[in-house]
Amino acid sequence: MVQYIIMTFSALSSYFEKLEATSSRLALIDILSDLFKHASKDEIDKIVYLTQGRIAPFFEPLEIGMAEKTVASAVGIAFNVDKNKVLKLYGKLGDMGLVAEYLNGRHSGKSRSAGRIQNLSVHGIAAARDSGVSASWRIPRMTVADVSEILTKIAKTSGEGTVEKRQTLLSDLLKKMDSLSAKFLVRIPLGNLRLGIGDPTILDGLALAKLGDKNKRKLLEGAYNRTSDLGLIAKTLWTKGLEGVERLEVLVGKPIRSELCERLPNPEKAIEKMQKVDVQYKYDGFRVQIHKDGEKVYMFSRNLENMTNMFPELIEATVKQVKAKTAILDTEALAYNPDSEEFLPFQETTKRRRKHNIEEVAKTLPLKAFVFDLLYKDGKSYINEPLTTRLKILRETIEEDGVLIPTKHHEISDAKNLSLLLEDAISKGLEGVVIKKLDSLYEAGGRSFNWVKLKRHSSGELQDTIDCVVLGYITGRGKRTAFGAGALLVGVYDDKKDEFVTVSKIGTGLTDEEWREIHKRADKIKVDHKPARVNSVITPSVWIKPEIVIEVLADEITRSPTHTAGKTEEEPGYALRFPRLVSFRGGDKRAEDATTVKELIEMYRQQGKK
Repeated sequence: MVQYIIMTFSALSSYFEKLEATSSRLALIDILSDLFKHASKDEIDKIVYLTQGRIAPFFEPLEIGMAEKTVASAVGIAFNVDKNKVLKLYGKLGDMGLVAEYLNGRHSGKSRSAGRIQNLSVHGIAAARDSGVSASWRIPRMTVADVSEILTKIAKTSGEGTVEKRQTLLSDLLKKMDSLSAKFLVRIPLGNLRLGIGDPTILDGLALAKLGDKNKRKLLEGAYNRTSDLGLIAKTLWTKGLEGVERLEVLVGKPIRSELCERLPNPEKAIEKMQKVDVQYKYDGFRVQIHKDGEKVYMFSRNLENMTNMFPELIEATVKQVKAKTAILDTEALAYNPDSEEFLPFQETTKRRRKHNIEEVAKTLPLKAFVFDLLYKDGKSYINEPLTTRLKILRETIEEDGVLIPTKHHEISDAKNLSLLLEDAISKGLEGVVIKKLDSLYEAGGRSFNWVKLKRHSSGELQDTIDCVVLGYITGRGKRTAFGAGALLVGVYDDKKDEFVTVSKIGTGLTDEEWREIHKRADKIKVDHKPARVNSVITPSVWIKPEIVIEVLADEITRSPTHTAGKTEEEPGYALRFPRLVSFRGGDKRAEDATTVKELIEMYRQQGKK
């Protein structure tokens, strides 16, 4: 039996080092499992959050976020080095964690300055760490709970002198760290822990550690989809066992992971597969989940970001229009031009995603939200009720006057009427329609043929876009040498294996400025080896963390032995023919929200291929 000992942040950092160094997802799971096995019930949630690079669930508005210069100042104060020298080192190494690790390793009683650092390389950092500078002169080691508490204090610091207060707290904490701990500590407030671990992989580690089998992850996923809180899942598993996890229910204030749509090529195929359906217009805005708790209102994006303070008019409308003490609504929010009474394109709507000058922008770009589902009301969860019931309760709950607009619904059972409704949606400038089975339950975090989106398609042709994840780039040649990047290696998400698989290299569709921009963005998240969750037989010039989502249009999907999307031992993978970039996705989609392998294969079949 494992003996639980209060875990130090130094011990946690040793696990982080192993995680960062591995390029095998199976190895990631084994390392996580070993880490979790050594965690007590009092610290397991904190360890899970820190492994995510956070101190709380993603949806809680508790972010440590510190600017690079502020962190550089804290590092300089901790190790008696001028901030400008810290920034110079950062420019050379590209990672503030490596800077902190190096300076900490060089910081001793004999030499407390990094002023003589020359020709520093990444490979020299480990040597600095192991150069004989021990931690014996330091204050006793900090526990995971200690570090979590101080990082929380940093996050909650506000008011006059916030920057200086946060800087002092971080520098004081750094003084109590060994060099490896310093490396990972400074990455957390910068939001760049670099472990390359997705939520499903953490669930795998929890299942292996506590249930003895990573394949038992599915037993934890239902609760995760209802609560979106991995720390809560872990804490409950450690204290109340699997039965306690299965009893976790929907709670106002904790976002439910969104149900997503599958694709079908045309109305005929849709009716053939789904029979009688509910049809709604597909609006091109923000997916916003609204939670009402009395006079309090919370709002979350589809990727679980807390957006409450961004949309004051939606808060006011929810309090005014929702006839319930507590409720959870699934909506699509769009920017609205009050003069022309027209809804604006997605590019205009994205301007509302901001943390500053919110009230001013709201005056020029007000929002309206189309409410298309009700998931909870007055103490009762409706996610296990059929769609018809949820829509009935929805109509009874929303007063149709103002900013919240119940989405119009049409029950249709023939392809002709569905085609007419699709054409009507397109004529209004909308993306298309969403069709849903009338008896379908709400599949939190799921994607199935209970919900299907229909967009402008012609049978046998690929006219829908694909959301791809940038996995690396190939160094540019000729004219593109100046841009740094000449082609992008992109992939899609395999949600069954929690990995990213390749579908194409893209070298067209970007302007000169966009090439420079992608190179700049990519270099902030580049890594020196293939990320563990990336499955690729192609090696780019530079690997990057799978974070950047782009919208891609291609002529068709083909089979390819060189790409790993859908590839098996017997069958080749799938690839995009003549792909070109359409746009960069904003913060509305995480890499895990990109097009899945399953979707890609379905689109391939819709081309009339087998």
